[in-house]
Parts: sequence; C-alpha cells; structure tokens
Amino acid sequence: MISEAQFQNELQLIIQNAIREDVGDGDHSSLACIPIEALGKAKLLVKDNGIIAGVAFAKMVFNYVDANMKIETFIEDGSEVNYGDIVFHVTGSSQSILKAERLVLNSMQRMSAIATKTKKYVDLLEGTNTKVLDTRKTTPGFRACEKWAVKIGGGENHRFALYDMVMLKDNHIDFAGGITKAINKTKDYLEANNKDLKIIVEARNLNEVEEILESEGIYRILIDNFNFEDTKTAVALIGTKCLTESSGNINEQTIRQYAECGVNYISSGALTHSVHNMDLSLKAI
Repeated sequence: MISEAQFQNELQLIIQNAIREDVGDGDHSSLACIPIEALGKAKLLVKDNGIIAGVAFAKMVFNYVDANMKIETFIEDGSEVNYGDIVFHVTGSSQSILKAERLVLNSMQRMSAIATKTKKYVDLLEGTNTKVLDTRKTTPGFRACEKWAVKIGGGENHRFALYDMVMLKDNHIDFAGGITKAINKTKDYLEANNKDLKIIVEARNLNEVEEILESEGIYRILIDNFNFEDTKTAVALIGTKCLTESSGNINEQTIRQYAECGVNYISSGALTHSVHNMDLSLKAI
C-alpha cells in the first residue's frame, strides 16, 4: 500500500483539481451579490440514513479554500446518521463557504454512500474471519477519497493503484503465455528493478489454482467467479500456502456464503461503482 504521505498528497491533489474545475477565475455568483467582508454560518444537514463519511475531508477542503473558516463538529466519520441530523457547523467568510460548498457536498455524499454500503457488507460477515476489500473500480481522480470511505465503513483497501502491488489477472496471464510464465517473468522483473511488491495471481478454475501453487512467493490467490463448492475446494487446496480472495458477482445475498467457504478476503467493485449518493445539504443558519 502507499504511504500516509503519498495518501495525503493524493487528497491535496483532489482538492486542488476540484477547486480549479469548479471555481476557475472566480465564483461570480457570490462575488456579484455578497460583500467580501460578509460573514456567515452554515450547517451540514443529513437528509438520509446511513454512515457518514468525509467530515475530515470537508475540513481539508474548507481549510484549503480559506484557513480562517471554523468547523464545529457534532458527528464524526464512521457514525450512523439519520434524517435531520446536523454533522457540523462552518463559520467564516460567506464567499468562502459558498466556494467550498459543492466540493464538500459532492465528496461527502459519495463517501457516505460508499461507507454505508461497506458497513452493510462488513456486518453481513460478522462472526467470520473474512474481510471486505475494495478494488480499483473507482471514480477517476477521486480514488483516495473513495478508498478512505471504504475504511471508514469498516472495510480494507486492496492495492491503491497499479504501482503498489502486482496483480496478475487473466489478460496478463494470457498475454504472457500462461500462469507459470507470467509469475516467473514477474519475479525476474521485480528482482531486476529492485522492487519489493506483493504478488496476487488470479485463478479461473481449480487447475489454475494448482498451477499457481507450484510457484513460491505468491501473496494471495484470487479465486475469481467460482461457485461455492469450487471455492471450498480451492481454499482446501491452498491451505496455509498463501492468502485467499473471492471475487466476481458477489452480492448481499451471496457474500456470507462465500465467506463461510473459508476465504480470507472478499473483494467487491460494487462498494465504489454501484452506490446511490447520500442526500446531504449545506444550509445557511
């Protein structure tokens, strides 16, 4: 995984680019009708039920726009919220509040939706030893926030991007000429470039699981689109040789049964690509 410093840098890049995109050469609506010296106060109002996420990110946004703005927080990230709850008050320049408003809302609405869905999956696995993972199926340019939301919801992050872990999927394997060739070429590449990266290999059937196990140094096997019985068989074959991960068309109705097959992880792209934003508003008070 990436370092905390890298992660914080990603967040700053998101904010910088989003403000550039949204504000451009100025918020002319506010500049036209609100005096520059005007002060205001607003509340973050919840109009939905779920898990709130993005409070800490909102503070980063407000601080980036105007370091003089003050935030009074009533509900922290990861808390359950209901319709009518007030998450925080923000006080400061009225123009600054309005400049930051849309980025704060867009981010918190999506992050809260992701955290809510993740928490639901995590709760479905309660009592098992299986952990929920996200994927790279994220919104371009907003990945750090979406992966942060997964953690707020109780899940865990998979690799952050292509550069912090090796994941040999079906196309890599086919283009490389087979599983063993792909693994050997990867090990040679990592050694030649002095890179210490974990290797995950996808298996499409039990024969591929057996072939992967012939190679040493595999961190995790991705048991992709297996049925329940084959997943149990794969877990038994792998034993303690490496970690196991199930993925592929797993939903709220099937996730518990896959966990009970004994896998260490279940990864789900739906955590980040199939959510309905939480309804939030920033209202002047």
